[in-house]
Amino acid sequence: MTLMVLLFLALVLVPAAVAVHRLAGRNTGWFAAAALTALGAATLPWIPGLLEGETPTAHLPWIPSLNVGISLRLDGLAMVFLLLVLFIGALVMAYSARYFSPKKKTGDYYLWMLMFVFAMSGMVLADDLILLFVFWEFTTLCSFFLINRSGDKAPAPAQRTLLITMAGGLGLLTAVLWIIVKTGTTRISEALTHQVWGEDATFTAVVALLIAFAAFTKSAQFPFHLWLPDAMVAPAPVSAYLHAAAMVKAGIYLLLRFSPVFEGVAVWQVTLIVGGLITALIGALFACQRHDIKEIMAYSTVSQLGFLVAIIGVGTPTAIAAAIIHVIAHALFKSSLFMMVGIIEHEAHSRDIRVLNGLRKTMPVSFVITLIASLSMAGVPPLFGFVSKENLLKGFLSAEDGTFGPGLTWTITLLAVLAAVGTFAYCGRIVLGAFTSYTGAGKRDEVLEPMAADGAHEAPFSFYLPALLPAVAGALLGFVPFIFDGLISQAATAAHRDSYEAHFYLWGGISVDLMLSVVVMGVGLMAIFTRTRLDSLIPRTILPFTGVQIAENIRTGSINFGRRVGDLTRTDMHGLHLTAPGIFLAGLFLAGVLHVGEVGSFSEGHTQPIDWVLISLLTVFLLGTVITTSRTAAVVLAGGAGFVVGAWYFALGAVDVGMTQLLVEILTVVVLVLVMRKLPRKFHAVSRTRTAVSAVVAILFGVMAFVATFALTGRRGQSPAAEWYLQNTYDASGAINVVNSILVDFRALDTFGELTVLGVAGFAILAVLNSAFSTSDNEPAESRLWVGTPLDHAADNTVAMRTVFNWMAPFIVILSLVLLLRGHYDSGGGFIAALVAGGFFALRYLVAPSDSAVKLRFDYALVIVGGIITGAAIGFTGFIEGSYLRPIVIFEGLPLPWGSESGFSLTTALIFDIGIYLAVIGAVLVALDRLGQAQRYPAELLKAHMKAQGQQTGEISEIEMHAGADPGDLPLEAQAEERKYLRPLRRKGVSGS
Repeated sequence: MTLMVLLFLALVLVPAAVAVHRLAGRNTGWFAAAALTALGAATLPWIPGLLEGETPTAHLPWIPSLNVGISLRLDGLAMVFLLLVLFIGALVMAYSARYFSPKKKTGDYYLWMLMFVFAMSGMVLADDLILLFVFWEFTTLCSFFLINRSGDKAPAPAQRTLLITMAGGLGLLTAVLWIIVKTGTTRISEALTHQVWGEDATFTAVVALLIAFAAFTKSAQFPFHLWLPDAMVAPAPVSAYLHAAAMVKAGIYLLLRFSPVFEGVAVWQVTLIVGGLITALIGALFACQRHDIKEIMAYSTVSQLGFLVAIIGVGTPTAIAAAIIHVIAHALFKSSLFMMVGIIEHEAHSRDIRVLNGLRKTMPVSFVITLIASLSMAGVPPLFGFVSKENLLKGFLSAEDGTFGPGLTWTITLLAVLAAVGTFAYCGRIVLGAFTSYTGAGKRDEVLEPMAADGAHEAPFSFYLPALLPAVAGALLGFVPFIFDGLISQAATAAHRDSYEAHFYLWGGISVDLMLSVVVMGVGLMAIFTRTRLDSLIPRTILPFTGVQIAENIRTGSINFGRRVGDLTRTDMHGLHLTAPGIFLAGLFLAGVLHVGEVGSFSEGHTQPIDWVLISLLTVFLLGTVITTSRTAAVVLAGGAGFVVGAWYFALGAVDVGMTQLLVEILTVVVLVLVMRKLPRKFHAVSRTRTAVSAVVAILFGVMAFVATFALTGRRGQSPAAEWYLQNTYDASGAINVVNSILVDFRALDTFGELTVLGVAGFAILAVLNSAFSTSDNEPAESRLWVGTPLDHAADNTVAMRTVFNWMAPFIVILSLVLLLRGHYDSGGGFIAALVAGGFFALRYLVAPSDSAVKLRFDYALVIVGGIITGAAIGFTGFIEGSYLRPIVIFEGLPLPWGSESGFSLTTALIFDIGIYLAVIGAVLVALDRLGQAQRYPAELLKAHMKAQGQQTGEISEIEMHAGADPGDLPLEAQAEERKYLRPLRRKGVSGS
């Protein structure tokens, strides 16, 4: 197996799990766990080669013009993190299969969790700076969606997390782009060995700060630590993976990956050591303040990450090796502890240590697992956490071997020892608080009653097994830590300029670091024994504000500031909106006047008699559009103008453009008719002065546009680019339709961007219409649209049109498919074919007697998504020829009536066209289905009756505002309601306005 296959399988696992979830529900976790275990096992054969100095690599071009590719590289450092991502991910997936109830919707959970696995795998394997940044941001998005799906209280923490971590992403992007510019390469392995790091001190220092800033936001370092406890609204499996192997470990990986070039750089060392130690200390303090065991766990992660950041800042080979082994130990005990928090909450229905009481008796297995993992985090021998903590202390002491003197080295080390004492204290708080009676401050809160131990029971074996395994591993690995010597030696070498041989052991004799560990355990035990008094001495509030409050104030303040800035320029006056385009157009007009002399000669044949006919028709339609007072007439006349323009395209030979114009006009008219039901029948009256001014402005704009267009673009013949396309398109792509080939072959990436924008626009339309035109199926029949009008008999009124449609429908569908298939060779393509299909749905809707009769039997939003996914997925086949979205011929030579001389050829460009086809149809269905539904007014009618009886109502509704209006100026829906309900009230002398 290659690295590319491994990453591809991690991606394929996402849709596979979604498919399995339809059958297995929450048990999809077992499938995902087995798959991730298999992927992890598949990476193990690479370890012997790594120990021999081999480094597997893989490369696929992505953006060849910028030398950006999907470059993957598996060195020792990447291997350590990859194994954590896969195996810890497998444990969390197995745990998830029993954490969620069978009735809980978990499809999106498994989707985003496995996306998280894919993103983390891609990030640690990436050997391209752009690819690293893409996966870095992908992890941010995955964490956001996982937090955001966690209940009503989740959106605000999810948004704060997103804003903080994406701010760090901007710092990383700046660093990445500057590194590329200065080193001339996007390859990480090449950029890190470039001589510019030693030659340009300013560049090195600034990039060091940018990398540190990005890592601090992702790994929750002071002052960005607030988001991690804030994100505890997420369920336990998300927290377990996010803390143990995913989100926060991304920042640690980034620091280790770039540490070779910043060795000895003062600003790097000061930032990491100071920031890391502050974080370790305040994290321990905050953990000792909290009563929620999940919140205690969150702050313990903050503290442990501070240790890691500080030790990476020390930067010696010993320190780097210590950081890597502590990453492994932390992943084991923290994943186990977070899963145990979920089990305690699940079985005891509380996380508050003031409420939990005596769980040691009713949940003995959970007690043992939590105890083992907590002792490992506290650094108690012979557990693996003791080995990693010993090496951390040894790493801090090694600072004297680098650029630090004895005094500074001991200052750093003693601060680390103090933070380690805090670790010991909050570990005792977790175990004793959750499984014995709480005796600290806050016990007397009236709202908190201790829960009887009999109220909880032990979790099933399948539930606590995933938490048991890493805890047991942490216990056993303490006896054999030397099995990591080779791998961590390679990882430390990758994270340092010099090669390093690591040696880990449980007992290495009497040493300074061992004495410091004894001090930590001794003082830590004193803190546990005196926890009642200590708990009362620790202040619950240190400052009058919290980090969450600051972040929330910044977020809301930014929104309010943006709103106020927008208010300065926001207006509904069309004239002001025309100011900026008018200035631009005036500039083009002047440029056109200056270039009038360069316009080509007026040779015969440029103007045909049909042109004057079309101009005359266009003038009539446009004049009618601007002078009519009826909205219906305006829609018809504007549509007629569009048809004339389409006919003009046909006359000029631009068949594709003409077909597109006609089809767009048809659908536009249909949509406008649906919108008109929400609007008054007539335009509001305007003064003659305003009409005259508007006419003058319109004429001036038209003259300027004509002169600029005529002078700057007309009568110069084919451009060199057009000539190239005409001469080379067939040889390059096998296409005869040059326009379609440009869209799906030569500029497919541009088209894919437009396809994505179209999909987003479809969802935006759906969101707006859902909020603006809500309906209810529980309304009484008498409150619905058209009641009391001739149109209420829609079934009878549409018989003729429905009969015609039944005959035409098959031909419309066939025409749509033919246009789709022939687009590469003749007029057609995905967009035109989709518009024809859209016409089919428009007719189907118009001939239906009611909304329910034409209700879609499928989710049209999924049609948009399917189109975008089809376009994106087929692009990957282009890598066979070297780049994304490059068209590949699947087979050729099939004889069809509209084929080329060599027959019809099936290429990936056609499948890309199918993606366009689906996305456009989906967008059309959104508009038709949502605009076509009747807007109903049950609440508004109730308010009108309440007003008639002299009762007070809340917000004045739309139909109440209509009550005092001229019925002819009301929307058609409101006219029906007004006739049936409000006119009788007026006759009684009751005003509804």
